[in-house]
Amino acid sequence: MNRYLPVARQHFLAVLASTSVVVKSICATVILLYLLSFAVDTVFGLGVTPGYLFPPNFWIWTLATHSVVEKHVWDVGVSLATVVLAGRLLEPLWGALELLIFFAVVNISVGLLGAFAYFLTYVGSFNLLYLFTVRIHGMLGFLGGVLVALKQTMGDSTVLKVPQVRMKVVPMLLLLILAVLRLTTLIESNLLASYGFGVLSSWIYLRFYQRHSRGRGDMSDHFAFATFFPEILQPVIGLVANLVHGILVKVKVCRKTVKRYDVGAPSSITISLPGTDPQDAERRRQLALKALNERLKRVEDQSAWPSMEDNEDEGSAKADSPLLPEKSQSSRDASAAGKGASQESSLITFEDAPPQL
Repeated sequence: MNRYLPVARQHFLAVLASTSVVVKSICATVILLYLLSFAVDTVFGLGVTPGYLFPPNFWIWTLATHSVVEKHVWDVGVSLATVVLAGRLLEPLWGALELLIFFAVVNISVGLLGAFAYFLTYVGSFNLLYLFTVRIHGMLGFLGGVLVALKQTMGDSTVLKVPQVRMKVVPMLLLLILAVLRLTTLIESNLLASYGFGVLSSWIYLRFYQRHSRGRGDMSDHFAFATFFPEILQPVIGLVANLVHGILVKVKVCRKTVKRYDVGAPSSITISLPGTDPQDAERRRQLALKALNERLKRVEDQSAWPSMEDNEDEGSAKADSPLLPEKSQSSRDASAAGKGASQESSLITFEDAPPQL
């Protein structure tokens, strides 16, 4: 194991060096606060505590700092890997500024939703431990958001070959694993809550609010909420999701799905949904073009064009051979008669053409 650690560290530093200043800054902050945690309790001061977030304390700053606070070195590794993964796969599509906005939206939403969920749990149980003992911190919520974004952009990609696991099922698969670990009390409830609210908040943002060149959000069918679940449950989940969406549209929280018709297209009428970013589709087109170019290259190598010298040699060798395929005797006689009437010769004859009406 010690033999592979220097190689992994070298690859990680090489990937980190190719990322933007946003990714580097977040990674540096995570490492700095982890080192600072040996001297002070950073999780208490910078993590979200439900009882301190709400009145009368108003620890609002914890909504911005809880995601970069970690207590264990393996948690630091997960956080750094998550940020670098987002910088490597999402930043080229979105840009550094949009990645920073996505990071802020997901983490603030995780802090608010998590604190509100624990507050409702306190209301139902009157247990003060849910208000002042729980600490929401770490990058697990942002990990859920990154997986949802990868489902949107490269959902058909294969993550594991044996067994075959596609990217589109990874967000809910990891949520199921965390739920099982929580039932066995191997992890704390705040980890499951952070990841679950990260998946939910990132999907809402990408589905309805993310700005890009063609409008807002992504209303495509492959990114519907029901697609996160197995196919047997999708009809029921889709019915409930459409009902909730209709209620949110009426209260003007979400916008109604609008189709756009481009009647000025050069080929035919094209129908597009607002939210389908051409940069996301460009990634898939590049993969298809790469495969097509490789196939055309193999075909060209198999059937290479002959050189001019070969054509001249073949022309001199076949000078005496007829230029046209042999025809019947009547066709040859008609052709000879046509040549006698005119001194000009042509390779193209019209004796087989139908008479004019």
